[in-house]
Amino acid sequence: MSITIKNSISILDAKWFGIHPEAIIDNISIDSRSLQNNEHTLFFALIGPNNDAHHYIKDLIAIGVQNFVVTHVPEDCENQANFLVVKNTLVALQQFAAYYRSLFHFPIIGLTGSNGKTIVKEWLNFLLSPDYNVIRSPKSYNSQVGVPLSVIAINEKHNLGIFEAGISTVSEMDKLEKIIKPTIGVLTNIGSSHDEGFAYLEEKIQQKMLLFQDAAVLIYQKSTQIEKYISAQTKAFSWSFKDENADVYVFKKETENNETTLSYLYQSNSYQLKIPFIDKASIENAISSLMVLLYFNYESSVIQSRMEMLFPVEMRLEVKNGINNCSIIDDSYSSDFQSLKIALDVLESQNQFQKKTVILSDIFQSGFPNEQLYAKVAQLIVSNKINRVIGIGETISEFKDQFSNCITFKNTAEFISNFEKLDFSNESILIKGARSFQFEEIVTLLEEKTHETVLEINLNAISYNLNFFKSKLKPKVKIMLMVKAFGYGNGGLEIAKLLEHHKVDYLGVAFADEGISLKNGGIKLPIMVLNPESTSFSAIIQHRLEPEIYSLKGLHAFLKIARQKNLQHFPIHIKLDTGMHRLGFEENTIDELISTLKGNSTVKIQSILSHMATSDEPKHYDFAHSQIQLFDRLSTKIKNELDVKPIRHILNTSGISNFPDTQFDMVRLGIGLYGVSNDANEQKYLENVGTL
Repeated sequence: MSITIKNSISILDAKWFGIHPEAIIDNISIDSRSLQNNEHTLFFALIGPNNDAHHYIKDLIAIGVQNFVVTHVPEDCENQANFLVVKNTLVALQQFAAYYRSLFHFPIIGLTGSNGKTIVKEWLNFLLSPDYNVIRSPKSYNSQVGVPLSVIAINEKHNLGIFEAGISTVSEMDKLEKIIKPTIGVLTNIGSSHDEGFAYLEEKIQQKMLLFQDAAVLIYQKSTQIEKYISAQTKAFSWSFKDENADVYVFKKETENNETTLSYLYQSNSYQLKIPFIDKASIENAISSLMVLLYFNYESSVIQSRMEMLFPVEMRLEVKNGINNCSIIDDSYSSDFQSLKIALDVLESQNQFQKKTVILSDIFQSGFPNEQLYAKVAQLIVSNKINRVIGIGETISEFKDQFSNCITFKNTAEFISNFEKLDFSNESILIKGARSFQFEEIVTLLEEKTHETVLEINLNAISYNLNFFKSKLKPKVKIMLMVKAFGYGNGGLEIAKLLEHHKVDYLGVAFADEGISLKNGGIKLPIMVLNPESTSFSAIIQHRLEPEIYSLKGLHAFLKIARQKNLQHFPIHIKLDTGMHRLGFEENTIDELISTLKGNSTVKIQSILSHMATSDEPKHYDFAHSQIQLFDRLSTKIKNELDVKPIRHILNTSGISNFPDTQFDMVRLGIGLYGVSNDANEQKYLENVGTL
């Protein structure tokens, strides 16, 4: 990429304010935490429902970022950098990606469907990369943000692209089509996923088919519902289990020993294909992959030899407990430059250990000369503050001098024979390797051994559930996540790190020791302690936790210790009893509470909260409304008489859904994060978090 700011003005239809219109752009970023080559980075300040990247611009200028796409120039930043001012920074990112895509003219495979997009994409990359320099969407980057970032990663060394597009409602696919512009379309399937975003199935099909409006060919499972939306210039290339008129007719499936043998007709000839799967979804995804190979005119012997090596695709980086108090990020089935960036971002977010190690194999099919490739890898290693690199492979061994602290081995067997000398302890370890290196053997060595029943937590599902409830919030409403009882038994530190990565506003724990554990694990978010004992107040202060105060006795006890420590404006949270009658200041104690705090500079009221007793019971909604009204009245009185502006919050998980007009300044999400709702209609949209 080599585009100037001056070029970008017309690409984005932007107004320019700045210092250097000829500045060259060779990198795009939307994440202030993961930047490389800052001077030549163009940073798009995206605005989300709960975060605005404009807030980070001053800090980015301080570390050398000089080029920004913004909706407005932040105060005190004029004449300090180049600013391209646009109406909508996400639209601008998409425009930039669409322009950049237009500069390349090699085949692009575009995939969409209700399920299977990422799996088919990864399989096609595996099947085609021996013959092409492939650029593909990293992981599941198929959204309005993920697609442009994926396409912008194309460089002149690539000669085949594979990009997936995911939509959840109308009007989204048209934007993604302009960015991907596939020449080859693959429709994996049409199922019930994201049904809530469409009025009826026909609308869903119509919207997904927009991706292929200018494609030369569409690969799909034969269906009249689909065929009426195939444009005149697009060739239909179909397969079927039932329709003999399909281009590929699969007339027999035989399953034995976890393998399936498919018998199919293609161009009047009969073929057999053995694949290492027996489930329906994997068989259909394998046929979609087969269709692409047939379209590319691969010999049947090559198809068989490659497809029998297909593997299950792990849809997320797995974070595992390791030996000697280590944390392992297992990405042991792929090694390409783009996915390395993603994996290093995940490693960066695992901040419970200062020491970070990367175990990395040779990188294949990058499109760069090896010297240039490993220089780029070394730059990534430095920018992500990696302490140690362990390289495995002939090529990375040749370029070990590119890295400041690097040990190399010719192959995995040599690494294993030297394993005991390497001293892995109290560190985060990223294991990133091409499948041929069999890094699963390294994972087995480093993984903590256990013979107990294990509850596996799907962090992707937690992220999905969090975003589901975030979508229900009004602009500027904050969100507190309850990780008390160590995440309802789900691994509090790992979940807290994920929530911190998603930029939630607060964490809540039941007891001080839970909060201390999170702080010791590297969590920087503010943490409220819901049930602090007076004996824990000193520890709360020492670890900068924030106590919930729910009685005059507790308030006086905390003030006494705070004064002894000469504290000023230490944050506390005042809980009101509005009807649950468990804990909290009742109405008849509010005047004394105000009197105690008036003129007091030792503490500050960070928030005022209450707990609803019946937010999940429709028959008691009248009582719930009375609680909300009492909370509003009492908290307003405290605010006015003490002249303070605390955060106010009363809604829990069920309250978020059932009382959307009373969100106040913040809501508290608890059991909903883990996929549990009292509302049957809402429950079907949440994802299960844990499996045994």
